[in-house]
Amino acid sequence: MQTFKIRIRDRHTGNEYELQIPEEHYILESVEKEGKQLPFACRNGACTTCAIRVLSGDLHQPEAMGLSLELQKKGYALLCVSYPRSDLVVETQDEDEVYELQFGRYFGKGKIRAGLPLDEE
Repeated sequence: MQTFKIRIRDRHTGNEYELQIPEEHYILESVEKEGKQLPFACRNGACTTCAIRVLSGDLHQPEAMGLSLELQKKGYALLCVSYPRSDLVVETQDEDEVYELQFGRYFGKGKIRAGLPLDEE
């Protein structure tokens, strides 16, 4: 099994971690096994708490349902469901920033009432 050198810059704490991670292991899980702490919540790829920005290298995140394909193409990823595919340099992101990038276009559109179309209010 191939391993890759992963460098993670944690914007929240200012810490930087460098680890060797096997290609078939989730990055977050491997980081935790080394005794390091990074932000996470669901561990299922459904939220943006563990979001990172890939600065260099490649990873694979087939279960990243909490991150749009558009943001994935811009270099965002979720550590909890990402596998390294090369040496990587990544940086943690602010969950609110990523959430705003992904869903911000939906905010401020007026009230939504359950079960009623907006034009029937």
